[in-house]
Formats: sequence, structure tokens, C-alpha cells
Amino acid sequence: VAFVVCRSLEGLKTFSYLEELILDNNLLGNDLLLPRLPHLHTLTLNKNQISFQRNTCEILLDHLAEVVPSLQYLSLLGNIACPNELVCKEKDEDDYQRYRYFVLHKLTNLKFLDTRKVTRREREEALIRGAFMKVVKPK
Repeated sequence: VAFVVCRSLEGLKTFSYLEELILDNNLLGNDLLLPRLPHLHTLTLNKNQISFQRNTCEILLDHLAEVVPSLQYLSLLGNIACPNELVCKEKDEDDYQRYRYFVLHKLTNLKFLDTRKVTRREREEALIRGAFMKVVKPK
């Protein structure tokens, strides 16, 4: 397990056998670039600055699918991209569920997203509708 407080993740490439990485509270945004970590199965990015602005979160999710193919647990709690009705009164459980479908559409191997286990029904919905659940904000 690695506990990292940083603005640059360049040194991670020397840890190619890393399995768990906690990057909570690091001011990381959608421009996050991880090196290829084929054994990484757990990644927490809680309380960073990841959002759905201008498709950049979609680019981040595509990047994660490519460089961490073994990823099974991802947590994005506390980021703007992760809708939370307790923090923002404009958000509700439906917003959170749409977010889950979209993330699961992009990261098909996930077994847990945030604090909840991925259900078979969610996986099926993500396969059918996940691509259409992307949050788009008007300019």
C-alpha cells in the first residue's frame, strides 16, 4: 500500500507491481496521468478536483481503463464528478446512479465503485445505457 501526498506522480512508474494506491486529498484533477500499473486493483482518488468538465473526466476514465487493466475498486467520493446529495442540494440519488452507470460503462472490470459493490443489474444497465449517462453541462 502506498500513501502519497503529491502534485506529480512521475515516480510511480518504478512501482510496476503496486496493487493499492491511495491518492486522497491531493488536489489532483482530470489531467491525472498514471504510468502503466498492470497489478493495481485498488485506487482511491477521494477529495480531489476531478469533474465532468468538457469531457475530461471521460478522458481520465479511458486513461485508467488503459493503464490499470486490473482495477476492481475505485473511489471518487468528494470530487465534483461524483454527485452527492448531502453536499450539493441540486444533486440526488438519480444523479449518482447515472454517474455510476457511466463509470461502469468505461471501467467494466470494477467490482466496487465508491463505497458500494457493483451489482449485476448495474453492470447490465451500464452496458446498455452507460454511454448515454455522461453528464453534460451547457456552455
